[in-house]
Amino acid sequence: MGRRAVVIVLDGLGAGNAPDAASFGDEGANTLANTAKAVGGLHAPNMGALGLGNVEEIEGVPPADSPGASHGLMVELSAAKATLAGHWEMMGLALEDPLPTYPNGFPDEVLLRFENETGRGVIGNRPASGTRIIEELGPEQERTGAWILYTSADSVFQVAAHTEVIPLRELYRACERAHKMLIGEGKIMVERVIARPFRGTPGAYERENENRHDYGITPPEETYLDRIEDAGHQTVAVGKIRDIFDGRGITEHLPAPPDDSAKVDAILEALGRIESGLIFANLVDFDAKYGHRRDPEGMAENIERFDGRLPELLDTLTGEDLMIITADHGNDPTFNGTDHTRERVPLLLVGGEPRELGVREGFSDVGATVAAWLGVEKGGLPGTSLL
Repeated sequence: MGRRAVVIVLDGLGAGNAPDAASFGDEGANTLANTAKAVGGLHAPNMGALGLGNVEEIEGVPPADSPGASHGLMVELSAAKATLAGHWEMMGLALEDPLPTYPNGFPDEVLLRFENETGRGVIGNRPASGTRIIEELGPEQERTGAWILYTSADSVFQVAAHTEVIPLRELYRACERAHKMLIGEGKIMVERVIARPFRGTPGAYERENENRHDYGITPPEETYLDRIEDAGHQTVAVGKIRDIFDGRGITEHLPAPPDDSAKVDAILEALGRIESGLIFANLVDFDAKYGHRRDPEGMAENIERFDGRLPELLDTLTGEDLMIITADHGNDPTFNGTDHTRERVPLLLVGGEPRELGVREGFSDVGATVAAWLGVEKGGLPGTSLL
């Protein structure tokens, strides 16, 4: 068996104190520390043993005397606090310019063209929490058959549809048309178009997260994923990863199961059969279910659930395996608004001799480390191996 690397992104689980937080309006945001404080302390002994409490002061997670992992923090260089920017930077591609956002909704010409191309009207068209706007506008959609369109602090065009009113296939077709309009015609107007199907009755709607689909930008340049694939390794994407990279550099996709625990199952399943290469996973519930909904109790429970699964992951690793646990941005559930927060992110690295990694400039050390572990040339990509 060859060497393997596992990168697990706890989506939105930032660690505060980004040097440029104030310019994003996020001074004081700290997802890990503020969540812990809000619930009277976290119980995360397994991440604590790896060194999580050594990188940030977290109530209930004291520093370990002898951390079991190399541990540190990373500062994002990309001009965004978004999922795509964070993951691309990990794989060696930093965004120098922020992608357009739409705090006042999308312009009329975009709406008119989308309505004309899909044959349905649009309601909403403003930044919103997905669950809230579905609760609010779901009954109107059931009456009128219009699309529910919304955005966020991210550069996203989100289309929600009740699957008994608008079939899933029609929703996907509409999002493909929006993707062509907003991304595929040369000018990039959004980072992603997202299909957001839901079901249920007024007051009890629920999103069909298993049928969510993201239509993103293809990375315009080579990433570490390309280099790892070109070297003959497998690159297995768990959850949103394939959509984030638009499939580029991905050899196998394990679809997003309904919750983070199922994604851990998918990682374990892949570890049971992948002989060499990278398993790259995104655990989205931290962000989608708890951060955006400003639910610190839910966030704390999800941290503790992941911590409870960590021994299974560690037990599956061999001496030829490397595991990195990190995040792509912050999403402080105690902060104002419902948006991502600009924060540093934690970095835990299992493999090799544990050491203190300090504060890393940029996320690309993740990709550089994976490449070095797998014996892949980094080419001209940024980042320094942490090994």
